[in-house]
Amino acid sequence: MSHAIELEPAAGPAQPRHPALAGVARLLERLNRLLMALSMIAMVVTAIVLTYAVVVRYFFKVPTDWQDDATVFMLVGAIFFSAAYVQSFRGHIGIEAIASVLPPAVNAVRMFVVDLASFLFCAFFSWKSWTLLHEAWTDGQTTSSTLALPLWIPYSMMALGMSLLTAQILVQLLAHVSTKREAA
Repeated sequence: MSHAIELEPAAGPAQPRHPALAGVARLLERLNRLLMALSMIAMVVTAIVLTYAVVVRYFFKVPTDWQDDATVFMLVGAIFFSAAYVQSFRGHIGIEAIASVLPPAVNAVRMFVVDLASFLFCAFFSWKSWTLLHEAWTDGQTTSSTLALPLWIPYSMMALGMSLLTAQILVQLLAHVSTKREAA
């Protein structure tokens, strides 16, 4: 745990020992890297679009009504597409105060229980995201702005991102279980 600037690059996601699981983990890692690169680009484009909208509105008194939908869609994509990548490094916010005082065996059980609860929550969230996507697609739902962009666009990014996060957590759970079986 660190609260300072990291000078060394991150070691990378831990690879499971089981060969089939390691293959799935490598595939997820490649996909996560691609989506993280797209997320970074989306964040930069979002900043440019918002800066443009402020400058044009302030200096030229020209309102831009399209930037809200565009930036929200890009932020949704950036947030959900980067979630599995962050999870692969176990980079999501967690309470580490307990981990430092627990014995290693108890801490391993704690991590497993947290991963299991996270998996169940993310699986439910993924399922609901896919149902939202289906409803938006079949009903032709759009945003309430003048552009009326289709809502299946952000819902598809949310569903895919949550599904990848769920898969990443599942790989970590299975790696934990397979490691315990090998040790026994």
